[in-house]
Amino acid sequence: MRSQDIFPGYRASSRGSTPITRGLGKGLLVAVGITLGGIVVFALLMQAIRPTDEMVSAFNQVLKLAAILLGVGTSVGRGGVHGASRGALLGLLYMALGVGLYALLSDQSLSWVAYAADIGMGIATGGLGGMVFSNLPIK
Repeated sequence: MRSQDIFPGYRASSRGSTPITRGLGKGLLVAVGITLGGIVVFALLMQAIRPTDEMVSAFNQVLKLAAILLGVGTSVGRGGVHGASRGALLGLLYMALGVGLYALLSDQSLSWVAYAADIGMGIATGGLGGMVFSNLPIK
């Protein structure tokens, strides 16, 4: 009996990548691209709308969630396998990259609890998004 018979969505790769890491780089690039694009658009809008600190913080959180979900959608795809694992891993990598860059480039220092909360949010969003995408019917 072949593994494809037991796990219908599983396809062995000749390149040696495991199903959990397949598509992760592409999904991470999509998430980072969405973030960069959103930051540019928001920076242009800031001149017109003069947002408060709360508005900037809320936009930042929504942008991170949207970027993770679109990255997970690219990585996992409709009906993909290991959706929760791949989504959570993508959320972890995306948020770790963001937290690391923030810590390096910012003059501000957040507490480790704030960093952990951001990373936890990324893992949860990615895992839940991966579950949703992996359970969508394949077109």
